[in-house]
Amino acid sequence: MANETEGHETQYCFPAINSSCIKGKHSSHEYYVIYVFASLQSAWTVFLNLLVIISISHFKKLHTQTNLIILSLAVADLLLGLLIPIEATRLIEMCWYFGDTFCGLYSIFIAMLFSASLSNLVLIAVDRYVAVCDPLLYPQKLTMTKTLISICLSWICSSTYNTAFAINNGYFDISLRKNKCYGDCSVMMGFAWKITDLIMSFLFPCMLIISFYLRIFYVVHQQVKVINTLMKGGKNINEGSLRRKSESKAALTLGIIVTVYLLCYIPYYICSITVISSTTINVLTWVMYNNSGMNPMIYALFYPWFKKSVKHILTLKIFQPASSLVNILTEHQL
Repeated sequence: MANETEGHETQYCFPAINSSCIKGKHSSHEYYVIYVFASLQSAWTVFLNLLVIISISHFKKLHTQTNLIILSLAVADLLLGLLIPIEATRLIEMCWYFGDTFCGLYSIFIAMLFSASLSNLVLIAVDRYVAVCDPLLYPQKLTMTKTLISICLSWICSSTYNTAFAINNGYFDISLRKNKCYGDCSVMMGFAWKITDLIMSFLFPCMLIISFYLRIFYVVHQQVKVINTLMKGGKNINEGSLRRKSESKAALTLGIIVTVYLLCYIPYYICSITVISSTTINVLTWVMYNNSGMNPMIYALFYPWFKKSVKHILTLKIFQPASSLVNILTEHQL
């Protein structure tokens, strides 16, 4: 029983319950700093991703296959941002105050959002692969309808897999919870399950993404060499060459997003299958959540259309008549 370990300053999640978990020990100053940081991170992540969602949804010129996937990724990141305060409470207090049923649902929802983010990156890699390596057939192979169906299927598959995984691992069974104390929202998974989940929900999708981008970067390198040679020779660059250069730039930008994602997630997944301190896992968890706020910053750095759309949103110009028809794209820009 948790009360048997009670010390002079020991505090419990639920003092009236004998089997209550022990609260994490922090000074009032530490609580204040951590909660303020978590609140700011949540607000920042939600605000930036909301700008992406409004931009792509509002402006007709941004209704492309690639941006539709970016929109889906922004939705997943926004939902993760909304859940940061709950995750902060769980990690800081080391207590779960919301009941066993919601614990299971929360675990499934969090896992689904992480999986959906990665599946969206797979779709982006496929989209860029076809656009760069087979540009002539891109409009036929990846239509808006096919892209929308692919996005819906990725969300459905993420939901189905994580729900089945959670049920099989006893997410709704309090008797299987780590430490078996009241106020805990974690499950002790076997090593075999950890490896299975690592392969299915991370390694396999990452291998697909890396394979596609290695091919993309090779083709991009060859195309840029040809275009630069033509320009140095004083020859005119036709529309097709300019389009390929634009597609290549988009692929490189989205490749940065994938690289940042991998840098944020790989340390957590490596450490999750090893025995390390809870503090390390908590820090790596926050790094993963930080990734949700990084993607819009990358768009701001590399996409002029995002900067222009944000100006229209913040100055409330989107409420003007026919504002959705404004062309915020520069020539030859995606």
